[in-house]
Amino acid sequence: MAVSKILETRNTDIDAKDRRKIAGLLGGVLTSTYELLLTTQLVHWNVKGQIFFSVHKLTDEHYNELFKSLDIIAERMRALGSEVPVDGVNKEFALHAKVTGGDIPHMVEQLAVLHEKAAAHAREVAGESEKAEDIVTTDMLVDCMKFHEKAVWMLRAIIAK
Repeated sequence: MAVSKILETRNTDIDAKDRRKIAGLLGGVLTSTYELLLTTQLVHWNVKGQIFFSVHKLTDEHYNELFKSLDIIAERMRALGSEVPVDGVNKEFALHAKVTGGDIPHMVEQLAVLHEKAAAHAREVAGESEKAEDIVTTDMLVDCMKFHEKAVWMLRAIIAK
């Protein structure tokens, strides 16, 4: 999700070039978060069997948390002076959200892998925001990493043998 220009002047000590770069990177975090939310809902709706309740409950908590994260990320993009793209975005998110099937432990492992990727991506973007001394974005991304890393632990604990 590219951000072509910073639309508004902000009273901030973060250079416009850095704000544009960070907002663009946050667009990627927004996209992957939305895709993870939709994939989490797919698992939530399709879980069955002995571990139904624990997976159903945990994925419910996760997709609600992911939904809150979307708002926080999008609002940070706006605070940096960027718009959040609206053309065809929901369709793009939906096209990338998928579960490759298999049994429930397999689907839960897929979610764990997506959370690992999301944590790594947030860490990369946090590195860039840290270089620009954008501590607000860095702090937000640290919260994202905490959530994703805890999600990995909880998901894998459910399917541990």
